[in-house]
Amino acid sequence: MIQKAETRIVTLTLAPSLDSATITPKIYPEGKLRCTAPVFEPGGGGINVARAIVHLGGKATALFPIGGPTGAHLAQLLEQEGITTETLETEDWTRQNLHVHTENTGEQYRFVMPGAKLTAAEFDALSVKVTQLPAGSILVVSGSLPPGTEVAALTGLLQKAKLAGLHCILDSSGDALAAGLKLGGLALVKPNQNELAQLVGHPLEKPGDVLDAARQIIRDGGAERVVVSLGPQGALAVDAERWFQVIPPPVKKMSTVGAGDSMVGAMTLKLAAGADLLDIVRYGVAAGSAATLNIGTRLCSHTDTQGIYDYLCQQTPAH
Repeated sequence: MIQKAETRIVTLTLAPSLDSATITPKIYPEGKLRCTAPVFEPGGGGINVARAIVHLGGKATALFPIGGPTGAHLAQLLEQEGITTETLETEDWTRQNLHVHTENTGEQYRFVMPGAKLTAAEFDALSVKVTQLPAGSILVVSGSLPPGTEVAALTGLLQKAKLAGLHCILDSSGDALAAGLKLGGLALVKPNQNELAQLVGHPLEKPGDVLDAARQIIRDGGAERVVVSLGPQGALAVDAERWFQVIPPPVKKMSTVGAGDSMVGAMTLKLAAGADLLDIVRYGVAAGSAATLNIGTRLCSHTDTQGIYDYLCQQTPAH
């Protein structure tokens, strides 16, 4: 996958994490649960989007705050992966999350800690880094907001990014996603079906409800492209002129952790290459499906993604 040389991709993660994954035979109360040696990986929406882009052969810079020994470990892991980073030192330590896979049931347990707090000055410093990016760059804002950071701060950052000539992709949920769409002009958003129902304020029960809701976002000027993730049913992609539903082949899912970030990374890479809507969603679904083939927090691989993408290119999507 080759992106246009002039299109820079930067991801912003406001609440990054150091993720540790382990395996235990079974989970039960009170007793000691014997676990395998933990595997540490970078975590946080935007960071994983950048990692997925690099895994797929593209280039991206991960912008994020780091604090304490956990933050230093996170930065070290990304350096080892060859990920270009731009960081801001913070007072609060970077959080550490825990993912546990149980052998006897195959279940995944995800223990997610609160993100490190950002002071007003720290958030402003991150905003300045965003506004200094070259016009025409793609900014992917992905993940949750840190405790104490108001939605208004996020929309203010997005507004500054738009004024700086950046193409913004927002992968969030709840009030943050709603506020971003209200601001409008986003290049792409990727809600799931439940998140889309919350945005429009009513259940999406009929076959055409999801399409109608996505089209409403386009008509209201919230985003140029809406890709609704539908789990096993793939994704529905909509812009002002067309819509496509791309359904992945059946695969043995080991974990859904990282699937959404892989999908956003792949779609961002295609967008940077100037691809059309169908190609964007096909590559996104391929990467998201590829990520589910791995245990724990691993993202998509280039080989698995390409294989699924080649399969999807031979299928006729619903449209």
